[in-house]
Amino acid sequence: MQSNFTGLVGKTVHLVCKVKNLGNRTVSWVRHRDIHLLTVGRYTYTSDQRFEALHLPHAEEWTLRIRYPQRKDSGIYECQISTTPPIGHPVYLTIVEPVTIIVGAPDLFVNKGSTINLTCVVRYAPEPPPMMIWSHNTEVINFDSPRGGISLVTEKGPETTSRLMIQKAVLSDSGIYTCEPSNANPSSIKVHVVNEERPAAMHHGDGSSSYAETRPICFIILIVANKRMEYPIRDNTARFHFQIALPMIDNILSVNISAQGKTEYYLYLQLNSRDQGSFRISARHNNR
Repeated sequence: MQSNFTGLVGKTVHLVCKVKNLGNRTVSWVRHRDIHLLTVGRYTYTSDQRFEALHLPHAEEWTLRIRYPQRKDSGIYECQISTTPPIGHPVYLTIVEPVTIIVGAPDLFVNKGSTINLTCVVRYAPEPPPMMIWSHNTEVINFDSPRGGISLVTEKGPETTSRLMIQKAVLSDSGIYTCEPSNANPSSIKVHVVNEERPAAMHHGDGSSSYAETRPICFIILIVANKRMEYPIRDNTARFHFQIALPMIDNILSVNISAQGKTEYYLYLQLNSRDQGSFRISARHNNR
């Protein structure tokens, strides 16, 4: 017999207790939190009308129905049989509510001319959201606007994802982007489009690198998965140590190393499950 039940806020939950050879005994449901007797047989013994006993004649299932459940209804419920002493079977009920997140929030930094790629994930919704509305600075995004280059891909299921892609980002694309599912709370992210000069070194997929002129620096800023950290330079060398957890969007780890003076290094690493854990990167400045 099932011992763990998960329900959604506002959606009716059924806790089922299956009893064979009951005879003339009765089945009751008790809430452990306050030792409250909820039902006895087919009768309900609580003033909370959200709770109700369900049973069909000659059936083995004795069901506790909870309408409009809330997170406070989570906890242990026990199905008891009126033997001496009573026999009980506890079940644990977890009530969850829809959660909306935008991957990479609260801040995302992208270079001018690149693609803004935002992924909104909706979990624990009673059903896939009928609509996913994206807005930029409180204005609903118009996919047919003259700007062009804006696309949306939504995949509905137990976990719904909506990916907003804006090509050839310009400075005016900066701002607050909000994803608002029709049946869950909204989530927002702040996008920063930066106007950067040509990077000093670009890591290519074939392992080669191209270099530009460097200039003296005294600290390095490391941006990994949109998290900013600063490291001092000692003997022209800085070393970084950080951890990541997969999965990530397309399993791409983007590392942006910015030095004082507008010298920048970009590393794009294709990862798989074996790569999860700690990483070390060293950056060395060579005077020329």
